[in-house]
Amino acid sequence: MFALVESGSITKMMKGNKGITIGDNQYPSAIFGAAWTESERNAIGIYTVEINETNKKDEEWYINTNISYAFGSGKVTGTYGTATAKANADTKWTQKEIDDGDAPTGADTNTVKVEGLKTIKKRIIDNQCAGILAGSDWMVVKATETGTTIDSGWKTWRASVRTKCNSMQTQIDNAANVDALAALFTYTTTDGVTSRPLGEFPIKE
Repeated sequence: MFALVESGSITKMMKGNKGITIGDNQYPSAIFGAAWTESERNAIGIYTVEINETNKKDEEWYINTNISYAFGSGKVTGTYGTATAKANADTKWTQKEIDDGDAPTGADTNTVKVEGLKTIKKRIIDNQCAGILAGSDWMVVKATETGTTIDSGWKTWRASVRTKCNSMQTQIDNAANVDALAALFTYTTTDGVTSRPLGEFPIKE
């Protein structure tokens, strides 16, 4: 991205995919490519925008601000403001919102307005657990309908999957803040082994 600076102020932002008219002069899109050096562009008031991502955070967990652009020290810089952490807990409708008619019909102060990260992540774990167990659900159905028993190995494994699911849910519930929650899902590699604090579901061997 490029910016046009006139009298020390940014007057236009450009993608660099088409030409531009500055004063009485017309310039082709080629000025934004290798045919022109940065210093040559600067001489006519065009600067390559440098993005400072110091404040930018993972959008899975945070809401980033829009980028603010400024000209100073001979360059144009785009900077993010302070990111806002997404809510861990569910947001529910307030009585005022209900009274003002903003909430859906039938909603009360226990009705979820926006799901929090914990609810979303726990549902993902639930779905993963259900998906893992789905392939052997027929064994349970058969045992129930015929009065037989499930192979002990499979029964033990299915129980271990559910136990791990519950453990993961507990870890999610216990996360003190967004960073702690994100850390549970962050993979790291130590001595060639990649893992995450949340752990993984057991595999049936």
